Amino acid sequence: MNFPSELKYTKDHEWIRVEGNEAYLGITDFAQRELGDIVYIDINTLGDEVQKDDVFGTVEAVKTVSDLFMPVTGTITEVNPALNDNPELVNTDPYGDGWMVKVTLADADSVNELLAADAYKTLVGA
Repeated sequence: MNFPSELKYTKDHEWIRVEGNEAYLGITDFAQRELGDIVYIDINTLGDEVQKDDVFGTVEAVKTVSDLFMPVTGTITEVNPALNDNPELVNTDPYGDGWMVKVTLADADSVNELLAADAYKTLVGA
């Protein structure tokens, strides 16, 4: 499994990559492996400010549907358009082309409360 050290992680298996006052979010390699083949992603919160720990969408795999939780408070400014036609990008490239949303952070410092790669590895037993 892959755990890029430049990312922050949540106990709910989301990752966040901060670029200034904006960030990209997705699910971790561990999460996509646990879910299996992803067939659909539903994110209907574009333009909304979503509070930390609130649901911002769902991901549907062949066997289950799972909620997506916002790791920090922010406004969703973009939903990855590539996922409309190709949701399996999350399975093949969860930290790259498989990102889910771009957000403007309400408080960039709140990212520091999230897990570093080593702590997330410990959480998932890797």
